[in-house]
Amino acid sequence: MTENTQNVNDNAENAVSTENSAENSTPVVNPDAKWYVIHTYSGYENKVKLDLEKIVENRGMQDFILEAVVPMEEQIEIKDGKRKATLKKVFPGYVLVKMVMSDETWYVVRNTRGVTGFVGPGSKPVPLSDAEVKNLGVEESDAIVDYEVNDTIRVRTGPLENFIGIVEEINMEKQKARVRVSMFGRETPVDLELIDIERIK
Repeated sequence: MTENTQNVNDNAENAVSTENSAENSTPVVNPDAKWYVIHTYSGYENKVKLDLEKIVENRGMQDFILEAVVPMEEQIEIKDGKRKATLKKVFPGYVLVKMVMSDETWYVVRNTRGVTGFVGPGSKPVPLSDAEVKNLGVEESDAIVDYEVNDTIRVRTGPLENFIGIVEEINMEKQKARVRVSMFGRETPVDLELIDIERIK
């Protein structure tokens, strides 16, 4: 446990030196946290996000409700021959929350003003899969990795699934890692998404 924590801390200092917020938050990130989708009244998405962040701060629950995101996308409109970029909500009426699900965290989120419920069958919230999170792009700026350069890793998904390799380089800005894997009897460097590999413990 101590060794794993040290690896995470060392990696944060070496690979995320330009992102103080990520560096400072790395030691307290809860590995049990998942992304969930909550439904809100139309037009209340940003207010729900802000209100939830205030509640979490006031109650000291940052380790259990880590982040709230209103997915946005840039759209280009052309009016009078001029291009205008505007940000629009990808999913109006929804907010994504990264949290550790428990009776307490469920109650806090569910009772935030403007929230009508969690997305899931019946009353049971269902977390987003890694693939869904990746497609939504909500973790592009804050990926937390538990491996570092020279560590042995296993590829979790994709065409190289279950391949074993050695980490040669970690690029937090591009959210990729260069890994040296053995293919057809020779060592080959490949670039993989950070969330697609895991350290062999």
